[in-house]
Amino acid sequence: MNTAMLNTTETRGDRLQVRLDAISKSVLQRAASYRRKTVSQFVLATALAEAEKVIRESEVVSLSSADWTIFFDALIHPPPPNAALRKAFAKYQKDMR
Repeated sequence: MNTAMLNTTETRGDRLQVRLDAISKSVLQRAASYRRKTVSQFVLATALAEAEKVIRESEVVSLSSADWTIFFDALIHPPPPNAALRKAFAKYQKDMR
């Protein structure tokens, strides 16, 4: 389990309020009971797991073996700088003085 999740569930801090209809509340209560958790514990754990999944999907790049080989080769043997890159670097050096 993620340490951020443990810290969040073990300490009482910020509050998040959610309005929901009776059917939704009943569904959450039923699911929480299957996990032997309170509704708050269930909602927090489920929301954090989904949030971590969304973050992972947005911030982690996965490459196939072939793509990794191409990427690694470009890192090890980069192409020579083109005119636009040389111009940008010269501007950067001028601005940093």
